[in-house]
Amino acid sequence: MIDDQNATTTSRSRLERILALLEDRSSSEHTFLKVYHKEARAAADASDRRRHSNALLGPLDGTIISIKDIFDVAGEPTLAGSVIRRDAQPAQMDALVVQRLRRAGAIILGKTNLDEFCFTTTGVNPHYGTAANACNPELIPGGSSSGAAVSVAEGTSDIAIGSDTGGSVRIPAALNGVVGFKPTARRIPSDGAFPLSPSLDSIGPIARSVAECAYADAIMAGEIANAVTALPLEGIRVGVPKGYLLSDVHGEIAAALENALDLLRKNGALVSEFDIDDVLERMRAATSEASIASVEAAEIHADWLQAGIGPVNPRVSEPLRRRLNFPAWAYLRMMRTRSELIAEMDHRLTCVDALVMPTAPIFAPRIDHIIADIAFAEQTEALLLRNTQIANQFDLTAISIPLPQLSLPAGLTLMARNGSDRRLLGWAAGVEKLLAAIGP
Repeated sequence: MIDDQNATTTSRSRLERILALLEDRSSSEHTFLKVYHKEARAAADASDRRRHSNALLGPLDGTIISIKDIFDVAGEPTLAGSVIRRDAQPAQMDALVVQRLRRAGAIILGKTNLDEFCFTTTGVNPHYGTAANACNPELIPGGSSSGAAVSVAEGTSDIAIGSDTGGSVRIPAALNGVVGFKPTARRIPSDGAFPLSPSLDSIGPIARSVAECAYADAIMAGEIANAVTALPLEGIRVGVPKGYLLSDVHGEIAAALENALDLLRKNGALVSEFDIDDVLERMRAATSEASIASVEAAEIHADWLQAGIGPVNPRVSEPLRRRLNFPAWAYLRMMRTRSELIAEMDHRLTCVDALVMPTAPIFAPRIDHIIADIAFAEQTEALLLRNTQIANQFDLTAISIPLPQLSLPAGLTLMARNGSDRRLLGWAAGVEKLLAAIGP
């Protein structure tokens, strides 16, 4: 178990409390799509025996972990939040990250809900219901790793494993008041994970602290799970991307950002405005006809799209169907331009250690408003994605940390160069400690 305060509590007793809670609300359960009662109990008992023998496997031994329903578990189909995959071939083996977590002694509790095929960002799923925001059940949880973030925020998981293609780990983490980490793409293997967009997908953890995210990240990456060290903030070069990424920010979130930046300055950080609007505009121009994710997802789902198999959420199927005829030459040109812009952004970022911005410029809106008003839903999705998708488009690493003392949860993002994951986690741990001094 990561948290020392639980050292006198058995993993089995903690697990049983969670299972009892899930059983009590089983008739209206939307956070988990499946719970592994028998397997989780066996894993908890095994961890307790190791603890009793002083033979724990590491910091994740006995930790209760949920996995987004895109990760294979041997013997069952991977639904990816859709009903059309109920008859898919059962997985032959666990996804590689699931194997690594099990070997580290983690207790895999169950699979969490998500936007169908990970394609939208609100967390609304018409087939399996919508996981209620842990702060207010009338609000969207954010997506697509919706149930993942909710499970951590409500305490039914210590850590949740999600995927992030444009912000799908960080957005729900921010809207539920927890930490979400997007590693550099392909640093964590995607074997056995149902894809959305192979060029953009990352697998990342959601937890209540940077330290927990760092442990899970290391295990999934096949590294030694050493404790993350909070790096000193004195002298850290912080870039604030004034302009496009800070437009239309809710006043309360904008004020919280300024307070955080003031704290960084007082602790010796070198905070300055950082202009990347020209590079962002060129990426928007390159993807104006179609997003990278929609074109790659259309190829993945081409068979059922062409066959007209349903039911699939129209807000998923229609955009994908429109991309079936996107020309190969246009896709190749778009990806070539992306590679050039990735190199240019990387060069720009040599001047700073991290970019800092709001994870999302808005608070979570109401679920019923998203369902009732398509135009409002699309506007909301665009705002939720605006800041986070930069990390995926430009192949960066990023983390969202809760901003304190707000009326609703919101996140502060730190974003850094490709491959600087562990340094970013160290800086994030320092910022987390700084914000914690303000209070909840």
